[in-house]
Amino acid sequence: AAHLALKAYVLPSIETEAHRTLKEIADDAAIRVFSENVRKLLLSPPFGSKSVLGVDPGIRTGCKAAVVDDTGALKGHFVFKYQTERDATQSQVLIREVVKNANVRAIAVGNGTAGRETETFLRKVLTSEGLSSIPVVMISESGASIYSASDVAREEFPDLDLTIRGAISIARRLQDPLSELVKVDPKSIGVGQYQHDVSQHKLKRSLDDVVDSCVNSVGVDLNTASHHLLAHISGIGPSLAKNIVEYRASNGLFKSRAQLTHVPRFSQKIFEQAAGFLRIQGGEHPLDQTGVHPERYAPLENLCKRTQRKLSDLLGEGSRIVRDAQELKVELGEYTFADIVRELEKPGRDPREEFVPFQYRADIHEVKDLKPGMECPGIVTNVTNFGAFVDIGVHQDGLVHISEIADRFVKDPKEVVSAGDVVRARVLEVDLARNRISLSLKKERTEQREKPNHKQATRNPAKKTPRMNPNAPINNPFGALAGWKAKR
Repeated sequence: AAHLALKAYVLPSIETEAHRTLKEIADDAAIRVFSENVRKLLLSPPFGSKSVLGVDPGIRTGCKAAVVDDTGALKGHFVFKYQTERDATQSQVLIREVVKNANVRAIAVGNGTAGRETETFLRKVLTSEGLSSIPVVMISESGASIYSASDVAREEFPDLDLTIRGAISIARRLQDPLSELVKVDPKSIGVGQYQHDVSQHKLKRSLDDVVDSCVNSVGVDLNTASHHLLAHISGIGPSLAKNIVEYRASNGLFKSRAQLTHVPRFSQKIFEQAAGFLRIQGGEHPLDQTGVHPERYAPLENLCKRTQRKLSDLLGEGSRIVRDAQELKVELGEYTFADIVRELEKPGRDPREEFVPFQYRADIHEVKDLKPGMECPGIVTNVTNFGAFVDIGVHQDGLVHISEIADRFVKDPKEVVSAGDVVRARVLEVDLARNRISLSLKKERTEQREKPNHKQATRNPAKKTPRMNPNAPINNPFGALAGWKAKR
């Protein structure tokens, strides 16, 4: 009875519980990797509020292009081809006129099919027209097709084709990745591992928390943000975000944070939660462009009265006035005081890094162009527990195994690289049959050990090598073990 109970009930129950526990641990690890990659991607450096030409590459039907202004609004769209000499000439004239008339400051090209060829063509056009200072940047298309067919895109551009919506999304991703990627389900971006095997409820909750955290840490311009972006602000949901946009459309731009209380269903409690993450550039109150919460305006206003200064004098270099006011440090607390000083030093600052244009290697466009030993600049697209994937501009990401990610021992690839990092990878192996690329981030060791030339080696007659004694005992490292076995 005991044997039957153990075999039929106890052991299966223990195995099931152990498997469930291990599955939960594995799910948490995979979700953690996914969340960190999404955070890094959302906080990618923005190009800024400048006019951008977005291009969705295509071969048969041509490349769809869309121009967006500094606010992200669509100014116009067109289609161009460059496969034949006649098409290339016509497209060059068209692109030149669009770039000059729309004051285009950068061109964003999707990294899908024919992306590298389109990038090369556009660079030649800009160089021949004396516009080489305008950068041509490759942008990841992950999730762009899903956005183009989504209800969000249909709501924004109901009369446009899917491909034109994709070109608009590509241009906006260059301007501000965070504002555009919040419109896409994070699971569609594809920067995780085993995302279909883990708990979907836990994954969604974790990714939603990451998106909310990124939006709140950067802050949102109240007069230009879409309702998709406003919905992620603390205390504001989708319905209230739409109310804010509708109020802005009917009453004009917000002039102060205090006007938020006039928005329908925007209570005082919600104002306390959300006001610190909403910015107003050029508003009536100078502190509305900073991350300082309106609850902390009174101590700063009292300081200005005592020192006979204006609130605008506290911004920038004037923050030293607040830093020297030690009575404020006692009143506000050490950590709140430090945060306020930091915000006043750089009002409206963006915590994201500065944008730097990136360019792939010009002589490679496909996997067959790669040769072992080549060094190629690339962008890390995904980081997993077993390595990292790097886009080097051949429509297929290469894998950098964890053993090739650094010259030292690495336990976790996230210690060295993260999604969006620019790296210089060396090609180790190219498998054309399976379309796989093996890369390395290690420094190539050019120095080689010099092999001794036995033919030219001369013996030193004064130093003789002792001959081996055949009767000498052999040093066996397993001798003690063998003796122990013999005793047993």
